[in-house]
Amino acid sequence: MEATVECLVKHGWSGTTTTGVADRAGVSRGAQLHHFRTRGELVAAAVEHVGTQSVRRLLEMATAFSARPDRTEAVVELLAEFYASPLFTAALELWVAARTDPDLKPVVVSLQARLGRECHRLAVELLGVNESRPGVRETVQATLDLARGLALANQLTDDSHRRAGIVRQWAGMVQAVLAADRA
Repeated sequence: MEATVECLVKHGWSGTTTTGVADRAGVSRGAQLHHFRTRGELVAAAVEHVGTQSVRRLLEMATAFSARPDRTEAVVELLAEFYASPLFTAALELWVAARTDPDLKPVVVSLQARLGRECHRLAVELLGVNESRPGVRETVQATLDLARGLALANQLTDDSHRRAGIVRQWAGMVQAVLAADRA
């Protein structure tokens, strides 16, 4: 699975082949075909697998954030870093390919829905908020959308300095909205 994500990041969708992934992973093409009939199935499964692992690792970090006085800023920074990872680059390649591929699109739409819900749930847990309160759900979703947008801006050039300033500013705005929820 990791080999597939690595190929997507390095070669993009058009340069990622099932043969190349099998070679990188050190498995036979036959073994690969036994599990995945198409490149789309392989890539979607890989992005889901690595994405689920990444979300699980973030969740394990949740307890460390609950006692921090700068919890909101730390969580917003963590989410921005999560989306700036190679996993996002791989997912982006998959999303763009799915836009015009009628076989891949339903697979990616379903995958995005599952991972999107999981990331939202994780952000709520990391922030320690009750999303049934007015404005909280929207603020959490805006944070995730901003993190994805910043990660997209980082695809062609290193945007980390600008991103850090925006993340700090946004974290302050999020803190203002969420402070009442935590009281």
